[in-house]
Amino acid sequence: MPSNTTAPPAKKKGRRARLLLLVLVLALVAGIGFGGYWGVSTVRASYPQTTGEIRLDKLSGEVEVKRDANGVPQIYADNETDLFRAQGYVQAQDRFYEMDVRRHVTAGRLSEMFGESQVDTDAFLRTLGWRRVAQQEYDEVLSPETKKYLQAYAEGVNAYLKDHEKPAEISVEYAALALTNDYAIEPWTPVDSVAWLKAMAWDLRGNMQDEIDRSLLTSRLGASEIKQLYPDYPYALHQPIVGQGAVDESTGTFDPKAVAGDADGATTGDTPGAGPGASGTQSQLGALSEVLDTIPALLGPNGNGIGSNSWVVAGKYTTSGKPLLANDPHLAPQLPSLWYQMGLHCRSVSATCRYDVAGYTFSGMPGVIIGHNDKIAWGLTNLGADVTDLYLEKIGPDGYLVDGKVKPFTSREETIKVAGGDDRKITVRSTEHGPLVSDRSSELEKVGRHAPVGNSAPDRGTGYGVSLQWTALQPGKSMEAIFAIDRAKDFATFREAAKNFEVPSQNLIYADTAGNIGYQSPGKIPRRGTGDGTVPAPGWDSSYKWKGYIPFEQLPYEYNPERGYIVTANQAVIDQKTYPDLLTKDWGYGSRSQRINDLIESKTKDGGKISPDDMRTMQTDNRSEIATLLNPLLLKIDISDPYVREAQKLLEGWDYTQEPDSAAAAYFNAVWRNVLKLAFGNKLPKELRAEGDCINVRPVDATGPVDEQNKLVRECGERDPDSAQPDGGDRWYEVVRPLLKQEKSEWWTTPGDARTNQPTETRDQLLAQAMKDARWELTAKLGKDVSTWSWGRLHQLTLKNQTLGTAGPGVVQQLLNRGPWNLGGGEAAVDATGWNAAGGYEVIWVPSMRMVVNVGDWDKSRWINLTGASGHAFHSNYTDQTDAWARGDLLDWAYGAAAVDAATKDRLLLKP
Repeated sequence: MPSNTTAPPAKKKGRRARLLLLVLVLALVAGIGFGGYWGVSTVRASYPQTTGEIRLDKLSGEVEVKRDANGVPQIYADNETDLFRAQGYVQAQDRFYEMDVRRHVTAGRLSEMFGESQVDTDAFLRTLGWRRVAQQEYDEVLSPETKKYLQAYAEGVNAYLKDHEKPAEISVEYAALALTNDYAIEPWTPVDSVAWLKAMAWDLRGNMQDEIDRSLLTSRLGASEIKQLYPDYPYALHQPIVGQGAVDESTGTFDPKAVAGDADGATTGDTPGAGPGASGTQSQLGALSEVLDTIPALLGPNGNGIGSNSWVVAGKYTTSGKPLLANDPHLAPQLPSLWYQMGLHCRSVSATCRYDVAGYTFSGMPGVIIGHNDKIAWGLTNLGADVTDLYLEKIGPDGYLVDGKVKPFTSREETIKVAGGDDRKITVRSTEHGPLVSDRSSELEKVGRHAPVGNSAPDRGTGYGVSLQWTALQPGKSMEAIFAIDRAKDFATFREAAKNFEVPSQNLIYADTAGNIGYQSPGKIPRRGTGDGTVPAPGWDSSYKWKGYIPFEQLPYEYNPERGYIVTANQAVIDQKTYPDLLTKDWGYGSRSQRINDLIESKTKDGGKISPDDMRTMQTDNRSEIATLLNPLLLKIDISDPYVREAQKLLEGWDYTQEPDSAAAAYFNAVWRNVLKLAFGNKLPKELRAEGDCINVRPVDATGPVDEQNKLVRECGERDPDSAQPDGGDRWYEVVRPLLKQEKSEWWTTPGDARTNQPTETRDQLLAQAMKDARWELTAKLGKDVSTWSWGRLHQLTLKNQTLGTAGPGVVQQLLNRGPWNLGGGEAAVDATGWNAAGGYEVIWVPSMRMVVNVGDWDKSRWINLTGASGHAFHSNYTDQTDAWARGDLLDWAYGAAAVDAATKDRLLLKP
């Protein structure tokens, strides 16, 4: 999270000194150069005690913590508060530094830990006010029972901190921070846990970036061209989650068995491009887009890439005769992993101690997010509902305009404390829609990226601003839903719990021991007046205000559908032409979901059955949908250049799978990247540009033979400084699909350049040029011998510590980071090891965990985490699951008491 931006010259000397100290302390704790004993003892000082006994304040009875060889804890207690109190203590043992960084993100207080480089980030996060909303939720909305659980969890965390007063006893990272500032660890509070849900909601917020991009595109493209770049969801090709159903007008509830007709209210009229004053806000939207890129994405890159797979198969189609449920959320690769595996067990389940649940948790938050209890299993994927709207505001010195009248801003002052520097003050202004986020982007645009943040932005007098309305900026009850789901016993209680899962809106899949399967779409999803939320709306016109929210009873769900399975992978929930409310126009485009549907149908055809291992195999399916469309055309291109022809031959007989050792996958993905660059890159405005490495790589003499004498160099091809590069996600599959049927299109026309590329006028000319460019690019990256090429050498995963491992000296990163791993899979594949075509082939999001739940025979369920249980660098459980994860393997998941005992390696007794 510390910025990579170069420091001001006057501060370079001091920063170098601090970085040198970081190198020294981390070298010491790693045992490098100063003797093994001191280094090992320092490292082990922060390792958790996992055996013996520990006295824990406020426990009412003994709690047992059993850990397996992977360090995964199963907690056993006699009452609920002791259970969550122990959860707080154990998570702090393994992950407190991670928890502490997270709460500083959610509170906009990163500058207190990492100094001046984080002031801009803090200013934007303070403007959003996550922590303020979380405090409101705790004070005004959450039930006494939920507050009791949160308080117990905080007591457990603080009991750990009380027993570990020295920073080195908590983590290596604190030892490093102690040398650079006077940062002091504060006690954990219940609101720290609640605020994490706001960060989760931010990363899953939906189409805010698409709103900005569509508006920015108007500077270079017409409405029809923008429509081509944002095509409608392909319902004829990729089936939605819910195959049928409609809102019953007589009861006002959704009926999953009803046959729907056309619903005229499903979409409202398109919002004008940006309304009056659009030209005056283009620069602000562009600056806001840049600011969004700097905000920490704690879950993953927002937008088309972030997603998940989950599916459930009824017992009639499984080898066990009971449902099987799979889930693998696709999030940013992090070290430690975002997820923490854990079991929470009442020794005797009763009305006063109701929890017997295991699965994946978030460090810093009580309860289990994804998993199963003794009766039901569930999984989550991002629904992608449009729950954010940007409003263009006409602003003046006295306020903002609505329906011809000036309304005063709601304002507050925030103080940002800076480690090693002076406090900074900002003023946060809000309209009736939400915070004026352009105040921050205007500051950055006008006074420089890291100039001091003042009390007012330079352009705050008159003009236009941009405000944000977002469901997560209102107090809600999502925290209550987590506890209620953990103890749900059937579909009725599961749906009742889901009512409170307001933000972020998720697809919930379900299975139970009675053999039922189900799906529910919860969430606080707005109903709009005028407009459809696809571009920023004119805030001065009250007709664009939200008109309330879709009632939970009208949100789509399924229960035991006739087809016998349910697949959710961020595709459309339901055909919007048959549903009366607009959920979003920016779904994922269904490549992954349809592939899973096809695999299930193929496996169950003619009476076939699906086994748990079949579910695992489906999770690692890496077939490329865009290759099925594009590769046949590439093979028909007449290539005369023998060196390019040599690469083209790799595609002959290729089955479209993207294995790590596949040369064909490497070449195809390079061709796809270059197709996007040539066809679209120079036609999109610079504000959409994604930074990346050079896409055109040529030998010095591009016309000569490739040999040892003709040494290769890496060069950027001629790139229009006012252009952007597409990311290559499955939206671009649907953009390109109809174009491939057109020999001539304006998109295939390129001017070329005198040094590298020839002008193109047809599809085949552009494809031929892309194949040439890809050949030279991979020659530079992988060598001239195509037989040595492999997708995994391009498509690598490096796990990075989320603070000191992302910036600073290479020595520090080597000590804290792990990798690289050569991976298969790819963008929009079921095995979604995502990469961004604008920036290269590096893996930037992953299946952050995988699980296959064998419903009813719980101890035959299997799971895996991306890294491991421990957040302590050099601990044996730091990345002990990663090799298995990279192979697509799963580990045994013990749940029942006998299975847990058999798997237990360490036992710890927590005593009052």
